[in-house]
Parts: sequence; structure tokens; C-alpha cells
Amino acid sequence: MRWPGGFRRWLGAGACLLASLVMAAAPVFAADPTASPAGGDVRTSSTAPGLVGDPLFAVVGVVVVGLVALGATLLYVRLTARP
Repeated sequence: MRWPGGFRRWLGAGACLLASLVMAAAPVFAADPTASPAGGDVRTSSTAPGLVGDPLFAVVGVVVVGLVALGATLLYVRLTARP
């Protein structure tokens, strides 16, 4: 018995969908059901108010990346402008 070509494509697509759903659900089964520590944010010391890292450094980094992007954009526009 020969299967129509459309049915085989639907069967293959359904098998791929089922396999991807099973693989996507695998990390969910590995979740740890135990409660997290009651100490709060464990990434910082007990004296910090909850800030991790250096916020001023992060702001300066964002400004520098923005200025570099602005400079690259202006350079690209200047170099590709038609005379």
C-alpha cells in the first residue's frame, strides 16, 4: 500500500514536533523541588543592600557602548553617502 506524499510529510512533521516537545520538557523534569535558602540573596555579603557588582561601572559601560555605536553609525553613513 502506498501512502500519499502529503500524509508522509504530515507524519514526519508530527514526529519531529513530538520529539522536540519531549526534548523541551526534559529540563523541566530535572528541576529541584527543594526550597531555596531562607537567607535571601546569597550572591552578596550580609552588609550589602542587595546590589551585585558595581552599578557605576555598568552605567559607564552602557554609555561607552552607545557612543561607539553612534560613532560607527556616523562613520558608515559618511563613508557610504552618495556624492
